[in-house]
Amino acid sequence: MAEKQSILGRISQLTRANINALLDRAEDPEKMLNQLVRDYTASIAEARDAVAQTIGNLRLAEKDHDADVAEARDWGNKALAASRKADQLRAGGDTPGADKWDSLAKIALTKQITAENEAKAAEPMIASQRQVVEQLKTGLQQMEVKLGELRSKRDQLIARQKTAEAQVKVQGAIRSINVLDPTSELSRYEDQVRRVEAQAAGQMELAGSSLESQFAELESSGAGLEAEARLAALKSGQNPALPGAQQQSPAQITDGDDAAVNAAFEALKAQGQPVGEEKSSY
Repeated sequence: MAEKQSILGRISQLTRANINALLDRAEDPEKMLNQLVRDYTASIAEARDAVAQTIGNLRLAEKDHDADVAEARDWGNKALAASRKADQLRAGGDTPGADKWDSLAKIALTKQITAENEAKAAEPMIASQRQVVEQLKTGLQQMEVKLGELRSKRDQLIARQKTAEAQVKVQGAIRSINVLDPTSELSRYEDQVRRVEAQAAGQMELAGSSLESQFAELESSGAGLEAEARLAALKSGQNPALPGAQQQSPAQITDGDDAAVNAAFEALKAQGQPVGEEKSSY
């Protein structure tokens, strides 16, 4: 009986274990919780076997007690029958026969007393075993309830663990593409694009400073001066038509001829002056 109670004591200690402390020490909380459920289930199976054995012993003791009670009753009936037989023989004058049946009645009464004593001796033990069995049944039922709670707690903790792991992954992914983070991959790619754009802008600026672009800019400014001159002529009442003097075409420029370059430049300036203005000379 003490052995059966010690089994329940070990299981009771298991139910009082701090699950959070176990999780802190476990490398894999899910595996730890599953192992805890398996251990607790195995302990319940062991306790159930122990309770069943205790109940079996109780039922056996009850049967023995019932047999002792039945035996005492049977010996009592036999003693009564023998006593009546002795009375009949003594009434008939058969004293030796009556004494024989009286002796048998005494033997039966002795057997009855022995059976009654055995039944009475077993009653306190049977009553104690019945109380223990009820306690074990109650404890086993509580263990079944605790097992259900443990499984539910395990499922909740595993779900919380998976949710936390998913949140960590999401936050890590968000940090990896943070456009404001100078250490992110996106920022490094942006720096590369900016360097390529700066190089392209430098090449465009360099191309704008070439000789051809300078002449194109000069021609554009000359056309603008002519438009301003014609507007002034309109406001003064003059005909904004081209002057009667035949315009000179720009001189052709050849490499290595400084005089030709100067002459062409003077002719170009003359074309850009308004009608009626004097040409300035160097």
